[in-house]
Amino acid sequence: MDTRATGDGRTVLFAARSAVALYRLLDVLPALSGDHRITRRFTLVPGSDYDTDTLAAIDALGGRTVPWAEACERSYDLVVTASPKGDLHLLRGPHVLLPHGAGFNKSIPGEGSADSASGLDPEFLRRAARHEGAPIALHALAHPDQVATVTAVDPTSASRAKVIGDLTLERVLASSPLRDRYRAALGTGARTLLVLTSTWGPESLIRRHPELPARLARQLPYDEYQLAFIIHPNERSLLGTYELTERLAPALDAGMILAGAHDEWASVLIAADALVTDHGSAALYYCAATEDRPVVSVHGGGGELIPGSPMGVLLDRVPQLDRAEDIAEALRAYHPGPGKAAAEAAFAPPGDAVERLRTEVYALLGLTPPTHRAAPRPLQIPAPSRRVPAAFDVHVEATTNDGVRITRHPVGTGGPPGHHLAVEHGAASEQLARSAGLLLRRPLLAPTPAPVDLTWTADGWTRHTLSAYPGCRAAAALLPSGESLLRVRGHEQPYTVRAEPLTEGERIVRLDPSVALSAAHARLLARPGEMPARLNCHIGERTFHITIRPATEAEAMAAI
Repeated sequence: MDTRATGDGRTVLFAARSAVALYRLLDVLPALSGDHRITRRFTLVPGSDYDTDTLAAIDALGGRTVPWAEACERSYDLVVTASPKGDLHLLRGPHVLLPHGAGFNKSIPGEGSADSASGLDPEFLRRAARHEGAPIALHALAHPDQVATVTAVDPTSASRAKVIGDLTLERVLASSPLRDRYRAALGTGARTLLVLTSTWGPESLIRRHPELPARLARQLPYDEYQLAFIIHPNERSLLGTYELTERLAPALDAGMILAGAHDEWASVLIAADALVTDHGSAALYYCAATEDRPVVSVHGGGGELIPGSPMGVLLDRVPQLDRAEDIAEALRAYHPGPGKAAAEAAFAPPGDAVERLRTEVYALLGLTPPTHRAAPRPLQIPAPSRRVPAAFDVHVEATTNDGVRITRHPVGTGGPPGHHLAVEHGAASEQLARSAGLLLRRPLLAPTPAPVDLTWTADGWTRHTLSAYPGCRAAAALLPSGESLLRVRGHEQPYTVRAEPLTEGERIVRLDPSVALSAAHARLLARPGEMPARLNCHIGERTFHITIRPATEAEAMAAI
C-alpha cells in the first residue's frame, strides 16, 4: 500500500525503538508544526528490550500509531528515526536519521561491531545503506567533528551527513530563562539543587551506586540542599516506575525528586546548581546550558566510555566522588573549564537548528516551507510527585555570637538523633507525633468552605496539644501572617516567633517558620529564665534574625 499523499499532502512516519528515541523525535515536531499539508504518524520498531513505555508515551501525546506490520506494508514520504538499529529497512521511504544523545560517547559490548560508538555502528549504517527502498536521505549530526567520525566508519552514510545541530539542546537553551520558574515548581528555594544523573546499563550510577541517593540524603542538611535524580528512560522502562520508586524510597521520603523522563529531566538540569554524573550524555546538556557550574564524577571506569569522546573529555578533568560523605569537598574541588570544553566538543555553536532541519526536511518532501518561523518549544514547567518530609531530627549548636546553628535531617535517613524531633501534626504518623519534642501545625487549606465553619485558635490548639501529648515539650501554630505562636510546657505565656527575611543583592530570602520555631524552642529550653528578644539563627552560610516576644491577645486568638 502506498500512503504517500498526492498533490501538496505528505505523510511522515516517526519510527522509535524505545522511549528515549521517541523523546528525541518529539523535538523534531516544531520543524513541521503548523502545516496542514503534513500528516504525522508513529510506529514502534520491534526488537528493543526497552520499548515498554513507548506506546504509552505516544498515547499520552495524543499521537496516532500505525502497527509495525501495517507500517511495513506502506510507503511514506519521509521516515524519521533516532537510531539506526532494528529492521528500519522494512519501512519504505527516504529516511532521516537523528542522533538520540549528545555526542557518541558509549560503546555497548555485545551489540553490533566491537568498540564502535552506539549510534554510529557501521553494521547498522551499512545495513540501511544497502536497501534501495529505505535509503538514509539525511544523517543529521550535532557537531562538525561527527561528520569525520561517520566518514571513518561508513563513507556512504557520510555523503548524506549534514551538521544540523542538536534539537534537544536548542530546547534547553530556549528554556534557560525559565530557571527560576523551574526551581519554584521543584520547591528548591534558596537551597543548592544537587542533581544526580544516571545512564543505563551495568556501568551506570543506578546499577553501580544504588545506595548513593540515600547516603546523600543522610549526609546533606535539608535546609541547605535539595536532591533530584535523573534516570535514563531505558532503566525506567526496564524496572517500571513502581519498582524504581520502591528502590529509591528512603531518598524520596527525604524529599529527593525523581525527574520525569520527557521534558522534566531537562528542566531539572536547568534548575540545577551542581551535578553528580556517570558517563551518560545528560551531563553534556547541563554543561552547555549552565554557567560552568560544578560537575562531579562517579564513573569508575569500564569498557563503555569511549576515550576522547565529549564525555571522556569531561570525566577526565572533573573531581571524582568516592564517598557520599565527601560531596561538599568534591564540589569545592571543581574548577571552571571542563564543562565548557566538553560542551564545545559535543555541540556545534547553537542556534537555528530547527530551521536548518526544516529546510532539509522540506526539500526531501518536495514542499515549500511555511512562512512562519520554526522555533524550539520551551520545556514544560515540571510537576514532580514530591514527598515533603514532615518530621525532622533537629541538631542545635550554640554559637559564639549569641545564636544557634540549626541543621535538620528528615527522620528515617539513618543519621544520629538530634537535639529534638520536630513534627508537623497531621502530616506525619501518630507514632512520630507521640515522640516529638516540638509539634507544629500549619494553617489548613480547605478545598471548599464549610457552611458552618469550625477552627482552632492558635493558643487553643497549642494548649490542647500539650495536654494530648504529654511527652511533647513545645507546641506551635504557624499563623497566616508568617509569624508563629509558640507555647513551651511550664511557661505561663505563649510567644510570638518571627524570622526576618534576608536581602541578597536584589533578592529576598525567607526562612521556613518551622526552622525558626526549632531555634526559638532550643533557646527557651536552654535558658528557661531568660527572655531573648533577638536570636541569630545560622543555616549553612546564612544568618537569619529571629525575634521572640510575648504573644498579644489578638495573636493568641488568631484562627488557624
